[in-house]
Order: sequence, then C-alpha cells, then structure tokens
Amino acid sequence: MRAVIVDCAIYRDGRRTDGPADFSDALEEARSTGDAFLWIGLHEPTEKEFELVSSEFGLHPLAVEDALAAHQRPKLEVYDDSLFAVIKPVVYDHESDTVSADELMVFIGDSFVVTVRHGEGAPLAAVRRRLEAESDVLKHGPTAVLYAISDAIVDHYIDVAGELQVDLEELETEVFAPAATGDSKNTAARIYTFKRQVLEFRRATVPLGAPMARLASAGMPFVHEQSQPFFRDVQDHLTRANEQVEGLDRLLSDILSAHLAQMGVRQNDDMRKISAWAAMAAVPTMVAGIYGMNFDHMPELKWVWAYPAVILLMAGAVLGLYRQFKRRGWL
Repeated sequence: MRAVIVDCAIYRDGRRTDGPADFSDALEEARSTGDAFLWIGLHEPTEKEFELVSSEFGLHPLAVEDALAAHQRPKLEVYDDSLFAVIKPVVYDHESDTVSADELMVFIGDSFVVTVRHGEGAPLAAVRRRLEAESDVLKHGPTAVLYAISDAIVDHYIDVAGELQVDLEELETEVFAPAATGDSKNTAARIYTFKRQVLEFRRATVPLGAPMARLASAGMPFVHEQSQPFFRDVQDHLTRANEQVEGLDRLLSDILSAHLAQMGVRQNDDMRKISAWAAMAAVPTMVAGIYGMNFDHMPELKWVWAYPAVILLMAGAVLGLYRQFKRRGWL
C-alpha cells in the first residue's frame, strides 16, 4: 500500500497534525475527535490495494468500480455514506502539440477525503501545500479539499486554453501568409489535428459544468454550508474556460473552411494558366496540322515565302493570345 499512497495526514482546526502511520488508525482518531478529517491520496491503485481502502472507508461499490476503471466523464454522485466526484485535469505538451486528459477521483465522507489519481497530470502536492498555508479555508473540512482541487484544475484549464490560443494564432498566420507555399494536404492535416486536441480539451471541461453548478447550490450532502461562494467562483472560471474552448473550436472550423476555399482559388488559378498555355499551343498545332495533310493542291504550297509566312503567322497568333491572357490575369 505504501507504493500507491502518495500522502496521508490528519487535519485538525485547519492545520496538519501528526497521527498514526496506519490509515485505519488515523481514520479512527479523526472520527473520535469530531473536529478533524483524514486526507489520503492514492496514485493508480490496483483492485486489491484499493479494496483495503474502500472497505475501511465504506465507499460505495459503484464509485469504487469507477475509480478503478477510470475513463469516466466528469461527474458528481451522491451516495449514502460519501460524495464522489470525477475531474479530468489536462496537460498540454508543447513539443508534440497534444492535449492529454488524466483523471482524478475524489471521495468525501464522514471525516475523510480519499483522492485517486490516474496519470501523471495534476499532482496534488501543490494543492496540499496551498491548503496547509490557508488554515481559514482548510477549517471547512473535506469540502475545502474538493474546492482546492477543482479550483487548481479549472485554473489550469484557463492556462492551457491560453497556450492553445497562442499556437492557434501562429497556425493561422502561417495558413494565411501571402507567400505561403506549403503542402496543402499537410496544412489541412495540421488544422484537423489541432481540432482533435481542442475536442479532447472540451471532453474535460464542458461536462464539469453540471457538477460545479450542483456544488455551488445549497443543500448538497457532505458539502459545508458556507462553501457555496467558493464553488461559484470555480464555476465562473470554468465558464470562462469553456467560452475559450468554444471560441477555439469555432475559429478552427473557420480557418479550415477558409483554407479549403483558398486551395480552391489556387486550383482555379492553376487551371486558368493551364488553359491559357493549351490555347496558345493549339494555334501552331492547328496550322501545322493543316499543312501536314499532304494534299497536292493547297494554297501557297509552292510559294517560296510560304514557310516563313506560316511561322510568322503562328508566332503572331501565339503572341496575341499571350498578351490577351496576361491582360486578364490568367498568366
């Protein structure tokens, strides 16, 4: 169990206190005093390892199954003995330009908080340090832990959205650069890949709106009665993040449509150039075809100046077509 337990501590009156090393004894001590709670953090426990925790804390079997299986949508479930929340922290890798979403499960019950983390994103050590430095917030008990976790993750949503916005502006500048000569297929693939990353981001942020709204309302079990303003603040930040994500998605769709239209215009320009050159090549081909039919009786066939006259005729016709196409912008 020590391999999966990241941290285990008792908090009393907003401060971290020393307690038994065994989490079962620590939970019993926290419940016996009535003014303390135990926070135990786990990282990717196995079914056997988590069975010890779930049996000791009395966690609901359905919530335990979700915590072990992972791959859950952000949600909030209320059971008889605990409150279960799923939040998806996101990580943006600048080198590969990819957005990855991990999962964080939070159990809140009678004098305890259990956090189960899947993936390497959003470690909770910084959240613990922040809470331990703000004893006034930590006095609210287990609710303070859920608030601090959701607040840190949602604030990181805004940071990731800002980073995506910067990269999208660079992509937009590259796509609409006047001298852009890149591979159109590669550019379209990059735009589509970027859109997939934004979609992955939306899967983490948008479904979290309903759980935050429930936590911001009054009468939620296992939630401190004075915590509604804190969760409303998180909800406001989440709304801002969702608006940024929606804006990114719309802008990407517009960029992709404009890029495809731009490719259509370039193809039309290429077709006009090809048509112009084909028309200029058709004139000497036609004249040469006529004089290559090998008839005995043809006008000017025996004339001494027939050959240079035909050459001048073809050159003049081609030059006239060239000037006409050039004037109309086809060449």
